[in-house]
Amino acid sequence: MHEENELPLAGLVVVDMSQFLSGPYCSLRLMDLGARVIKIERPDGGDLSRRLYLSDTEIGGDSTIFHAINRAKESLAIDLKDEADVAALKALLARADVLIQNFRPGVIQRLGLDYEAVRAINPRIVYASISGYGEEGPWVTRPGQDLLAQARSGVMWLNGDEAQGPVPFGLAVGDMLAGAAAAQGILAALVRRGISGKGSLVETSLLEALVDFQFEVLTTHLNDGRRLPKRSDFRSAHAYLSAPYGVYPAKDGYLAIAMTPISRLAQLLEMPQLAPYCDDPSSWFSARDEIKTLIAERIGENTVGHWLAVLEPADIWCARVLNWNELLESDGFRVLDMLQTVNREDDVSILTTRSPLRVNGRRAQVDRAAPRIGEHSASIREEFGL
Repeated sequence: MHEENELPLAGLVVVDMSQFLSGPYCSLRLMDLGARVIKIERPDGGDLSRRLYLSDTEIGGDSTIFHAINRAKESLAIDLKDEADVAALKALLARADVLIQNFRPGVIQRLGLDYEAVRAINPRIVYASISGYGEEGPWVTRPGQDLLAQARSGVMWLNGDEAQGPVPFGLAVGDMLAGAAAAQGILAALVRRGISGKGSLVETSLLEALVDFQFEVLTTHLNDGRRLPKRSDFRSAHAYLSAPYGVYPAKDGYLAIAMTPISRLAQLLEMPQLAPYCDDPSSWFSARDEIKTLIAERIGENTVGHWLAVLEPADIWCARVLNWNELLESDGFRVLDMLQTVNREDDVSILTTRSPLRVNGRRAQVDRAAPRIGEHSASIREEFGL
């Protein structure tokens, strides 16, 4: 077993001035890799996501989403309108390895904490900035919120059936992808610093991350006459993939079927009605709605278990569609050991996820919950002489 202090980012100090989701998700990934994350929060209310409720559940006075994305971080309360507090923050940045910020464009400059200002304090710092739409252009001043970034990115026209209109993801996918992209950039910049001794400025945005997320299908669009994607009218799962790609209702649940030759599926499902399409692969796309309608009728005649018993031994790519309870109860999930309980001294106890990464065969685990506002201010100020 490897010790926790062998995690690759152990000993690095990350100052996280961000709030909501994108920046805190970035620092969460760095924390799970061993970094120490010091979260900078306003003394009067802290991170706005403390009150961003996904349901009516709160724990210890804060939302579950705040707890999920800020576990095991430290909180230093800083009033950015107070000169002494700003001086203390700059003293901390002089000794930090990474700074993350996702203020609206222009705000960080007014605070005197833009990259050039911070680099003057600490030339080795890796400075990461996450915005909604970049640093210039007509959208810069627009709210950099996930749903709005999805709306501007084109991604909503890839989800759902053709007749549904634009369908957003049911997750803050722009925030998460931007945070992940920033983490990748930070790690690369830390490698460069190890070679050159110099820091870097890493920038990304929700829109840039969402465009990159679509690189496969967007590249197709850019090179096939710029035809807009057309989703299937029936049980669509991918605008650019042919039948049978989709999710089908069975008697007791749903079955997902991925890329499979129609001729092979016709044989296994005992569907002579698919014969007109078997020898014409081009029809698998042009007639995908007709083909999928026939497949759906057949799948609906029996249970998911029945069809898995038929298809899986034949190496057909298929899976039962699980809800969260079914996922959590599955052996496939349990063996991953991706849940952990984090605690705090005020009787806060939360069951949450663990890092998606394993390093040297070990998945990082913490036992500390998200901090109270300014919970670590006194100890951090004493340690760093702020």
